[in-house]
Amino acid sequence: MQPCDTPFGSLRLDRYPPTRNPTLQPFDAADLYLLQQLAPLPPTLTGVLVVNDQFGTLACALAGTGISVTSWGDSHLAERALLNNLRENQLPTQAVTVVDSQQLPSGPISHVLLRIPKSLALLEDQLSRLRPLLADDAVVIAGAMLKHLPPSAGDLLAKYIGPYQASLAWKKARLLTARFDAGLAPAAAELTTRYALPDSDVELHNRPGVFSRQRLDIGTRVLLPCIPRAAGPLRIVDLGCGNGALGIHAALLNPEAQLTFIDESYAAVASARDNFLRACPGREARFLVSDGLIDAAADSADLVLCNPPFHQQQVIGDEIAMRLFQQSHAALTSTGSVLAVGNRHLGYHVKLRRFFSTVEQVGGNSKFVVLRAQR
Repeated sequence: MQPCDTPFGSLRLDRYPPTRNPTLQPFDAADLYLLQQLAPLPPTLTGVLVVNDQFGTLACALAGTGISVTSWGDSHLAERALLNNLRENQLPTQAVTVVDSQQLPSGPISHVLLRIPKSLALLEDQLSRLRPLLADDAVVIAGAMLKHLPPSAGDLLAKYIGPYQASLAWKKARLLTARFDAGLAPAAAELTTRYALPDSDVELHNRPGVFSRQRLDIGTRVLLPCIPRAAGPLRIVDLGCGNGALGIHAALLNPEAQLTFIDESYAAVASARDNFLRACPGREARFLVSDGLIDAAADSADLVLCNPPFHQQQVIGDEIAMRLFQQSHAALTSTGSVLAVGNRHLGYHVKLRRFFSTVEQVGGNSKFVVLRAQR
């Protein structure tokens, strides 16, 4: 837990998942700048919508003020961080209403604190869906660290919300404050992308914010030919499923297989569900928004397919991959295996051996390697 002093009081906060790196904090200057802009609370303020709260810093700081707080975002891991940090600070979990990205918060909304996401498509989707919910006097305060602030973020605020003003930089963070303009009539944008799944007649649809939404990821493309055919009702997990490309390909190869699609992104799981229903009409599968296989029972999977992320938000590292490998080991049967793909320089063959007795290369190219690991 790390101390965090905000205009609304002191907190003790932690990242989720927990990190081994003591230099990584669960908050940054953009969080504190957003909170400073809102303090002191306007006397007419009854509620705040917090968007893309990375580890719950914004919502936790506001939870003890007595105003209504709603947290809206696409990350299940961020939700877990928020709930954990509320409990650690003896704040009631019911003080914050959590709404996932595929739902809409209740309006009218007068004040919004928004962390600008890495995906501009996700930002545009959020702003376009938020606009009809805003009160006539609404203010949207968007913030980011300068190094992660997309140049066109202000253009999107002006398009969907109203004229905005950029703040001076503070501790390498900047805010963009937009006031609602009822006279705007932004045209609806088509934010869903589409491309073909190789060696099939399946078209994959991608909602805003989904990983590799413009084209099939190279790692996924390298892993697809390595997915085996097997007789019987094989239990296959597409772990970190994104748009579901790996699991759908496995389902087409294995008509009797039972598929489970898991991701921490609500948009990803929704995209995977849409794509599976189109590719395999009438066939059942499970779709879970979760922290990987953390809740999976032992001996519940025969094959895990995994193209693990090597970053959480803007932080690059192997901790998420290691967590997924460990979870896969716990969920697999004694004869089960995990098929994982990654850049060669990431050294997954060494990392998988921490959990699996047998690790062998089954595919790859000059940049990526596909490994099969068995208990």
